[in-house]
Amino acid sequence: MATGKAIIFSAPSGAGKTTIVRHLMQLPDLRLFFSVSATTREKRDYEVDGKDYYFISPEDFLQRAKKGKFIEWEEVYTNQYYGTLYSEVERIWEEGGHVIFDLDVVGGLNLKKILGEKALSVFVKAPNIAALEERLRKRSTETPEKIEQRIAKANHEMSFEPRFDCVIVNDVLDEALAEAEQRVREFLNR
Repeated sequence: MATGKAIIFSAPSGAGKTTIVRHLMQLPDLRLFFSVSATTREKRDYEVDGKDYYFISPEDFLQRAKKGKFIEWEEVYTNQYYGTLYSEVERIWEEGGHVIFDLDVVGGLNLKKILGEKALSVFVKAPNIAALEERLRKRSTETPEKIEQRIAKANHEMSFEPRFDCVIVNDVLDEALAEAEQRVREFLNR
């Protein structure tokens, strides 16, 4: 693989990791480029295939996994897979950039284990579960059943927090963005 570093942002759904990642990508001096993950979940109306995710069938996903095309992958929900393609990371590093990931908690930890010191793993969390649930409801992208499923998963994911390199509490967004920027700059300048 080419040289470059990786920044891994992980969080329970609704904690704000995507907002933080988008902010960091707008800072050109950081040279951060988004690693587009592959998934088998349904595309949301506002999402673009190849930009937000590569939306593929479960059969295609499992075939690629069998061929070793993913750095990491997992079944996040029943028959709903997510994974990081080797080709995405190699493309970004070969272009002289650093890869930034927006992954669920288990995927983030798996990727950190594989990339080791080349990666900074950041856990983003809401100030509490009630705030997380409120954010999910305000998004209006999920059914009430899906929200309950995500909250149950979030309670489990919070137990993984100590395994990350650093933790950012996303209570006041501007403060969370500033802290994320500081942590990423420190890591890239090492």
